[in-house]
Amino acid sequence: MHICNYTTMPSRTPADRGKIHNRLAVLRAEHGLSRQQLAEALGVNYQTIGYLERGTFHPSLDLAFAIADYFDVPLDAVFSRAPFAPMSAALYGGRKQR
Repeated sequence: MHICNYTTMPSRTPADRGKIHNRLAVLRAEHGLSRQQLAEALGVNYQTIGYLERGTFHPSLDLAFAIADYFDVPLDAVFSRAPFAPMSAALYGGRKQR
């Protein structure tokens, strides 16, 4: 069982309705992967990764699960209907960094 350490902001605005937020760019950077490398591993075009990261394309359920499986994280650690809180908020509890 995975425990998700990523937090999401609790409220959604009307503009967010139907939008899917993701941490794909963060996960890709943490693993030192280019869009091309991730695309090849998932069997998709590298442009698909860019579209996903920018939020201009929503993944199929199959692709969403494939991405979560690739990074070995729960699906909700990658995708959410609510905006993700900045990682600094989770790490520093809202305190400003110096």
